[in-house]
Order: sequence, then structure tokens, then C-alpha cells
Amino acid sequence: MSEKGLSGITVAAFESRMAVEMTRLIERYGGRPSVAPALRELPIQDNPTALRFGVRLIEGQVDVLVLMTGVGTTALFDILKARHPMSSIMVGVKQTAVVARGPKPVAALKALGITPALVVPEPNTWVDVVSTLDEYRPVKGLRVAVQEYGSSNPDFLEALRVRGADVFPVPVYKWGLPEDLTPLRLVLADVVAGDISVMLITNAAQIDQVMQLLEQEGKVPLFREACKGIVIASIGPTASERLRHYDLPVDFEPSHGKMGVLVKELSEQIAPLLAAKHR
Repeated sequence: MSEKGLSGITVAAFESRMAVEMTRLIERYGGRPSVAPALRELPIQDNPTALRFGVRLIEGQVDVLVLMTGVGTTALFDILKARHPMSSIMVGVKQTAVVARGPKPVAALKALGITPALVVPEPNTWVDVVSTLDEYRPVKGLRVAVQEYGSSNPDFLEALRVRGADVFPVPVYKWGLPEDLTPLRLVLADVVAGDISVMLITNAAQIDQVMQLLEQEGKVPLFREACKGIVIASIGPTASERLRHYDLPVDFEPSHGKMGVLVKELSEQIAPLLAAKHR
């Protein structure tokens, strides 16, 4: 298959930080990109929960720290460093089993001079986090802090609590819709009109925000119906779980949860995927 496997196909995506990179990837494989951000990070200012966590960490009252995202890891330690010397923070870190959910938190920790005790393997879902902890040691009676991203994951927190952990969620930022909704509205209008052939979901929160906007505008039924004829490609199990939560199909997942792999492998398999949709 040539690199032009998406030739002439209109591909929608909802990237924010990586919008330029996603546009170039789609173009590289011959597609016509229709990229509009669905997310805006909203930092939690004057974060009292994070500051309380910092005190507990420094005082040796955190047994396990689960870091879910690279951006969140950096933001959390920035909050702590604004209040405490790094030497004091490191004393607490050394008494804590630090768990990184994949390569991005690992990279953020490396920049801080911290090596995690555990790295969660692909596909880096919350289920994989729980499995990794189960293999490490029982969490019953342990004080487990969880750096949250975007929105809380009650299923993950409940799984830890069921195992007897004392769970302490630490939200660092949350998701909101973009300030300018015009680009997103235009892409969604194209979806409903049948002008989009492929839709890429690269973050579970993207579909949450898309559905929120569609619900506000009374267009959820139209969107669901349109999606029956679109190839929906999800970057991995977490995003797929959110799509299915909204009764939306998942037609494709790549072998690895990376944007480049997603677009490349999709371009190689797009013909049969589109044929199946048309049938």
C-alpha cells in the first residue's frame, strides 16, 4: 500500500495541542484533513487539594502515587515547587512508590530527576494500572494518591477502594470546550451532513466534549445516525470505552496508541473498512 492510502478521503479529528501534527499526518497519507479542537485545558488555580497532597507527601503519608499523564505530572510538581523546596519534595518521593501510566509520565519524571518504581505497560488503561499494582503488592491499607486528568475516573478509584486502599484523588487540570466553538461546529455539521468519511478519536475526553456540545444543541440523534456510515478510528482502549459509552461504533484501533501509528495503519486498511460501512 502506498503512503496515499487515504487519497481523497475527508478525515475529521479533534486534536488541540497536536492539531498541526495531526493535519500533516492526514495529508501525508493523502487524506483531506478537517481538524478542529474539541478540548481546552482549564488549570485548577490555587489548588488546595494538590497542596494538601504536597504536605502529605513530604510528611511520608503517601504510600503510592499514581501519575496518569505527562502534562499532569509536570503541572502537579510545578504546584508543589511553588510552595516547597524540591529537596523536601524529593524526601517524600523517596518514601513513595511512584507509578507512571506509560511513557509520558516517565518522561516528565525524568525531567525532575525521578525514576518511577512501576511503569504501566501498553495500552496504559486504568485497568492496566490496577493490574500492575496487583502484581506489585496488595494495596489494602495503603494510602494511594492519584493524579487525575481532565475528569475523574470513578471506576478506577472504586477499583482501588474495593481492594482496601485509602484513595486520595489529586485533580490538576480539567477539560472544557474551546473558547471559539466555530471550527468544531463546522466539523460536526460536516459529519451530520455526510461529508466526513473517517473520524479519528485520539483522547477519550474529546468525545465527552463533542457529545456535550451536541447535547446542548440537540443534535445527538443526528450525529449517532451519521456515525453509522463513518469509519471511526480510536487510538486505544480508553478512547474506545468512551465511544461505546455513547453508543458510537469503534471500527479501528491501531497496534500502538500513537497518532502516527493510528494514521499509518488506518491508511493501510481503509479500503475494506469503508467497504464494510457502505454495505
